[in-house]
Formats: sequence, C-alpha cells, structure tokens
Amino acid sequence: MSAKILDATRLESLLESAQLLNSSLDLDSLLKHLLRTVMGRALVGRGLIAVSDEEGKMRIAQLRGLKNLKIGDSFDQKNLRESGINSFYPIGGAENPIGFLGIGKPPAGEISAEEVESLKAILGIAASSIANARAHNETREFNFRLNEKVQELRALLDLVRALTSTLEPESVAQLLILTLTGRWAVGKYALAVQKDNHPPVVKQKGISAPPLGNLAEILPLLPEAARVADLPDGEFKNALEAQKAQLVFPIRSSVSTQGVLILGGRLGKLPFADADLEFGAGLVAQAGVAFENSWYVLETIERKKMEQELELAAGIQAGLFPEFLPKIEGFEIAAKNRPALQCGGDYYDVLPIERTNEGGSSNGSGEKSYLLCVADVSGKGLPASLLMSNMQATLRALLGRVPTLAELAARTNELLHATTPSNKFVTAILFEIFPASGRAGYVSAGHGDCVLVRETGAVEKFDSTGLPLGMMPSDLLEMLGKGYVEQHIELHPGDLLALYSDGVTEAYDIHENEWGDERLLQTLQPILHENSETIVGKIFDAIDDFAQNAPQHDDITLMIIKRQDK
Repeated sequence: MSAKILDATRLESLLESAQLLNSSLDLDSLLKHLLRTVMGRALVGRGLIAVSDEEGKMRIAQLRGLKNLKIGDSFDQKNLRESGINSFYPIGGAENPIGFLGIGKPPAGEISAEEVESLKAILGIAASSIANARAHNETREFNFRLNEKVQELRALLDLVRALTSTLEPESVAQLLILTLTGRWAVGKYALAVQKDNHPPVVKQKGISAPPLGNLAEILPLLPEAARVADLPDGEFKNALEAQKAQLVFPIRSSVSTQGVLILGGRLGKLPFADADLEFGAGLVAQAGVAFENSWYVLETIERKKMEQELELAAGIQAGLFPEFLPKIEGFEIAAKNRPALQCGGDYYDVLPIERTNEGGSSNGSGEKSYLLCVADVSGKGLPASLLMSNMQATLRALLGRVPTLAELAARTNELLHATTPSNKFVTAILFEIFPASGRAGYVSAGHGDCVLVRETGAVEKFDSTGLPLGMMPSDLLEMLGKGYVEQHIELHPGDLLALYSDGVTEAYDIHENEWGDERLLQTLQPILHENSETIVGKIFDAIDDFAQNAPQHDDITLMIIKRQDK
C-alpha cells in the first residue's frame, strides 16, 4: 500500500513538473526551473545544466553552488567532476542529447533507482520543453530581425521620399545625418561632399571633416562602409581615431562627385553590427544619388535662367540693328548679321549725319552725309552683346556733335574705355560718304577687314588708322602718337565697298581651313554687277558651302555698298 502511495506521489510530482516545464517558452526560465526542481528532489547543493550552442558545442547554461565556474564555460565532465559534480544525465536521447544535467552527491550518498527513473522522466519531458523553447526563441529572433529589416526598409523609403522632394544639397546632407544619427543615437559626426564647379557641403559636430582636397587619394582605399579600426594605417585613420570616430562611409556617385560621412560612437557604447554598416551604406548610396540629382537640377535651373537671359539679350540685340537701311540716292546698300551664339558682339548701322552748328561738316561744304559702321566687339555671347549696345548708344549720342570722324572715334574711345573692363575693346570701321559727290572718309579703329572693289576690278584694302576703341585713353593715344587718323577716298559709279567683320574671312571648314580674303574676292568679282542684297546673300551662301558642317566660331557681319552707274 505504501509503495502504491509512493508511486502515486512520484507520478503526481512528475505531472506537476511537466506542467511547470511546459508552461514557459523562455529558455533561461525553463532551465532555472529544471535545475531547481532536480536539485530539490535529489537534495544536492551543486548542479548545472549544459546545452549545445549554435555551433553544436556543449556549454554551461545554468549552475548553482559552483563558484569556480560560470555560464558559457565549456562542458567538460572531467573538470566538472573535480568541481564536485559526480553524476551526469543526458537531456534527450543518449546518443545525441541536446544537453546534460550534472549534480553533486546527495547526503545519502547515492540517488535511489526509483528517483533516477523519475529524474530521467523529467529530463525526457524537459528535452521537449527545451526544443519548444528554442524553436520559440528562434521564431522570436527571426521576427525581431524581420522587424528590423522592415524598419530599415521603411527608413530607407522615408529617406528616399524625403531626398526626392528636396532640390538643395544642404537639405540632402541634413536628411542623411538626421536619419543615421537618430537611428543609432550617435552624437558626433562629420560630412563633407563636393562636385566640380559647385560650392562644397560640409556638416560637422564633434568631428572635423577631412580636407576635401585630400579625398581623391582617400576614397579609392575605402569600401562602401568601414569601421575606423579596420582602415589602413595612415594619417587619415590616426586623425579619426584621435576624434573617437567609429564608422566611415564614402560618398561617390560619379567621377566629379566625392565626399565622406564619418560617425562617432553610439550612446551607451553599443557596438555597430555588420548589418548596421550594410544599412548605412545603402542610405549613403541613396544620398549620393540625391546629391548628384540636386546639383543637376540646380545646373538645369541655372542653364534655363541663362537661356532666358540670352533670349532676352538676343531680342534686345536684334532691336539694335536697323530694321530698314535708309535709301541713299545714287547708292545701293544691304547688310546682314549672323551671330555665332544666341547673341553676338558684331554691330552694323547706317545713320544720316545731321551736324549741329558747332559740329560743322567734315569737308566744310555743308553737303549731306551718312555714317556707315561695322564693328566687332571682343568676345562673344552676352558680355559682347552688352558692349555692342554700349557702342551703338555712344555713336548715336555723339553723331553730329563732332566735326570729324577722327574726333568721333576719339570721343567714342574715351567713353568706352571709361565704362568697360580693361580686357574689352571694339574694332570698328567708320565710313562717312557724301552721296552727291561720291567723296568718302574713313577711320579704321583696328578693323582691317574691308575692301573697295573698283568697277574695273581693281581691289583696294583699308589699313587700320588707329587702335581698337576702348583699349586705352585717348589722351594717352595722342601722347604716344597713336591718335585716330581720317583717310579719304572717292567712290566712282560701279565701285563696290565691302565692310565686314573678321567672321567672314575667318570662317573654317571641318578641316580647320580658313575661307580667307582670296576666296572672298574670288566670290565677289564675278557678281560685282548684281545688286547689293543679292551679293550679300551669295557671299553667305559661299561661306556656308565652304564650312559645310563645321560650327560657326565667330559672328559674321557683312555690309555691301555700291555706287550706281549714272
């Protein structure tokens, strides 16, 4: 009867232990309970439980009464026996156990056979409970890692959305820094990034960014993400270690864009895992693309703005050319300008001269005259166009107020020199013709690109009679004996005057051959008897036939004046 009662008591205790073991899915709590239960039933003061780790090695997971050992030590039965553990029982199958129970000697000296059977039964139940707890822990760790990946993906998507909504490199830098330092609780950082022809972006707190000029040598040595401790030895590593920096991420989205992000340690001295470096490298790569895009957008905006300014300048410049050339009795006149860029620096005009009393007449006869002008401003584009408009305004303001072409050139030179940069100047030929008599005078301010073709076919070229306008003050020119000199000629019926900029003779073909003066004269002479407008058109056609697909490098301006046969 007593044996039956004893068996029933053991069975009840076994069921109670099974319930307790199966009630917990936390491995540490389960092992603690198992060790307490076994040591309490066996009345022993020393005990331990060892289980296999991820690599399959047995390590101590729980212990009591063994001061010379600690959790995580290797399971070695020989050493453990020397520490007071004399009985070992497998947890699970004897051939491939998932763990071991070790206990010291009980007060009675040995554990009874019945108690050993009960112990084995408990360990059998514990094996299933341990397997369940491990599976639960693995599921929980997997879910934790999955949740981390989801959070990283969300952070990445949020950053990408934010990056695509900003057009400022400074904002891209701020978003990247806030995302990473906020996620990892980092208090110190440094970011430096640059692109050719753009101002650098530098953000730093607690760490000094390296000189941007040194990055070209450093970046090729860096992986996508690196711990400072793993960097190659050198000044760069030493400087970062001195500032307690821990992570380095290079920023390199193109050959012309380069930079680096440096992070200090985490609050609480938490380590950075490999997954953190991988995540950070992904964010930095996205930021690198965003930097490139933001600079591209800024360049596009700037280019559009410049195009609008050029369109406006071209419209203003077109308005500076005469819409219609005046009819001059006894003469035919035609002109054309084609800029190399959207707006150019060539200028032509035909203006009647109405001199005031103080101005008089250049030949003293009071005969009506006209000013013919072709000018070429140094450079091209908007600056040249602005200088050309200044030239036109100056000429028109002075015309008729000075008695001679030489003085007109000198006064124009003085005003242009005072209002333009020292490296800007204008070559110009100023022709005054008197239609009634055919007399003409000219001043060539560094502008040798003009010819007179007589009705007989003879050719006369015009040499410069002074330096380009705006190059130096007129009083200095006079002191040097370089003042402007007026020359005189007479235009006979059938004579042709060609005034042009150097873009006419310096047109190039695809082999960089120059059209030149000879080709101009060879084109002119067979068509001398055609009207001026036709001649202008045929010369432009000849230039285009010669140049073919070669780009136009300079502005082309041509004016043809013919004295008609009586």
